[in-house]
Amino acid sequence: MNYRTRMRNLREDRNLTQRQLGEVINKSQQGYSHIEEGRAELKIDDLIRLCRFYGVSADYLIGLSDDEN
Repeated sequence: MNYRTRMRNLREDRNLTQRQLGEVINKSQQGYSHIEEGRAELKIDDLIRLCRFYGVSADYLIGLSDDEN
């Protein structure tokens, strides 16, 4: 599973909007959407913010592990 799919699944499982997650990583809804859709890359600082927000490991978020911790 790639990180874009994992990002979308985490967001949808928690009933969050792209706008809400954009606020977490200091981007607009459109900026966040571009990351999920593959039109922009996820920066390392944003990866760290998302991992902290969701309480998951970076390996989980980027799809290297199926273990959230």
